[in-house]
Amino acid sequence: MPEFAYTARQLSGKQVTGILSAGSEKDALSALQSQGLFPMKIGISEATKKQAISGSKRVPGRILTTFYNQLSDLLRSGVPLLKSLTLLQDQTSHPALKYVTQDIHEQVAEGTRLNDAMRRHPKAFNSLTISMVKAGEEGGFLEDVLARVAAFNDHQEELKGKVTGAMVYPLFLMGVGTIIITVLLVWFVPEFAAIFGRMRDQGKLPWATTALMSFSESLQSWWYIIFPAIGLAVAAVIMHYQDNPEGQEQLDRWKLKAPGLGTIVQNLAVARFCRMLGTLLGNGVPILQSLKIAKDASGNAVLSQAIGNAADNVSGGKSLAVPLRASGQFSREIVEMISIGEEANNLENVLIGIADSLEKYTSRKIDVVVRMLEPIMLLFMATIVTFVIAALLLPILNMSSMK
Repeated sequence: MPEFAYTARQLSGKQVTGILSAGSEKDALSALQSQGLFPMKIGISEATKKQAISGSKRVPGRILTTFYNQLSDLLRSGVPLLKSLTLLQDQTSHPALKYVTQDIHEQVAEGTRLNDAMRRHPKAFNSLTISMVKAGEEGGFLEDVLARVAAFNDHQEELKGKVTGAMVYPLFLMGVGTIIITVLLVWFVPEFAAIFGRMRDQGKLPWATTALMSFSESLQSWWYIIFPAIGLAVAAVIMHYQDNPEGQEQLDRWKLKAPGLGTIVQNLAVARFCRMLGTLLGNGVPILQSLKIAKDASGNAVLSQAIGNAADNVSGGKSLAVPLRASGQFSREIVEMISIGEEANNLENVLIGIADSLEKYTSRKIDVVVRMLEPIMLLFMATIVTFVIAALLLPILNMSSMK
């Protein structure tokens, strides 16, 4: 049973804090009220969160899509939630999903709401999915939300697969090129060290050959330090940007400003936001709640912050288009389309249309960028190999001319 950390006030007005075990947040609130306490703040305790994260298992996106679709179909057919989870647990052959479904079933059987049970498995269910499930439970359209989550998840997996597939050949070229250059520097170049040793001592070796020989010798002598140092540096950078909110925001800001790639990243983020917001509005979720959920769908901290500010302005009575225009993260055309959708009371369909249009445009742009990457990487590798060959041939040509 999960533990909840709470802050409450006694009848005397004294503020108290503590931890209690309960099947759900609702049960925790009831327990506090029965003790004569007035809850001010309550949430899952840090110990429970850590335990949930350590016990959570990662489930592939395509497997989750099937899970969402099947659960939605069962609920739509009138099968109770607990029975539906039992059927899915018995049916699935994926060990991670079977473990997750079993734990969710146990939690729901104890009175925990579905979204709280899913929250115990952050490696399987992201915050966006949990927020949508919570909205579906509160609004009474859980089966529709699950179907929408499945469609959204399937769409994102398809887009991710397309980008990954397009990057296979460039990454293959990079790997082959790295291997070729490493072999040249470690095994091929040192063979010429004895030949060029005398010229090097006399200071007659060309600068290109000197630089190449020095780099090759350093790589041979200090490879056990150089490669681990590079690996540690990369790991440190990744951990800094992943675990640090400020670092993540800085990285996301850099992505938006990156030459060539910034527009692609921004369009994909805006498309995800528009699709999710349109989906939520189409299911009858109020716009303020929809904005709070959909801002996480963008996958970009800078854009999420801009959308959060827009939600604050909307709560003050302004239209959505005005704060989005002021954020500078949405193009003029998109803002105008959102404004027209608001005026025509057709915002959800307009947002879905924007998402479709942006994804088609971005898909074509990704294809162009990938096609450009191939010759660029080939040219880069050819330049490196040409430099190595030229650095090795120059001393030989100089010796021939001296004779």
